[in-house]
Amino acid sequence: MLKNLSRYIDPERIRQQVPLKDYTTFRVGGPAAMMINVNTSKELSEVISYLKKCQADYFILGNGSNLLVSDKGYDGIVIKLSGELTDISANGDVITAGAGALLSNVCKKALEESLTGLEFAFGIPGTVGGAIVMNAGAYDGETGDVVDGVEAVNADGEILYVSPHSLRFGYRKSDVKKAGLTVVKVDFRLKKGNYNDIRLKMKELLESRIEKQPLEFPSAGSTFKRPEGTFAGKLISEAGLSGYRIGGACVSEKHNGFIVNDRQATAKDISDLIEYVKKSVYEHSSVKLEPEVIRLGKF
Repeated sequence: MLKNLSRYIDPERIRQQVPLKDYTTFRVGGPAAMMINVNTSKELSEVISYLKKCQADYFILGNGSNLLVSDKGYDGIVIKLSGELTDISANGDVITAGAGALLSNVCKKALEESLTGLEFAFGIPGTVGGAIVMNAGAYDGETGDVVDGVEAVNADGEILYVSPHSLRFGYRKSDVKKAGLTVVKVDFRLKKGNYNDIRLKMKELLESRIEKQPLEFPSAGSTFKRPEGTFAGKLISEAGLSGYRIGGACVSEKHNGFIVNDRQATAKDISDLIEYVKKSVYEHSSVKLEPEVIRLGKF
């Protein structure tokens, strides 16, 4: 049935066997059986509805900043948001951004408009859609705190507008996937601020990231969610794992909460190291670390 996909998408935007290592910040992983570039909410609605009818596996790809793709690749269909789904606009104190827009670009737009509230997100290497799904946050700020509403496609391909309350934002989570939704656009409600104050805050937070995080190596940012009452990096350090290596993957000595690809790691290297860190930390402190990283494909 998938041969009829071209009814909804220009065939030039349908590609086969696309290497996913080029689309993830870990820079590892095999090919996707198919990748589709979707440009509009209507296209996204039609494609999702069609794929559901075909019972085809699919995955919505953002910036790949929290994604670990198997070395064997992914047998399903990857949907890459592009076109108007990456647009960003402002109207008063509301910024509207497509799910495929980079969060850092939304922050830059907020700065241009002298709107405050998104400074914490400057430097988070993800897209708007991913930020909503994961309730991305840093420096005591979270995406859910500034969301006014979300346009999304449900499992039947219907386009809905949902309130932030219904998405039940929590620490590094939301009910987006549980509700069977795919984010299309997001309205961020911010506040008028001082341009120079906003710029200075963004500059300070970015400099802090550069100083404290191993941004010189491919990674997926913080590998584990923050355990209640402590920090993953602290527990990993106390377990004696700073610098611990499996193949080309390593626990960063600069920030123990990061697993980095510093020697041409495979996805298996990274996955095995994640599991080893989880096991070792639990044995040492009885705390179960929960990865932020999503695995795609067969491991």
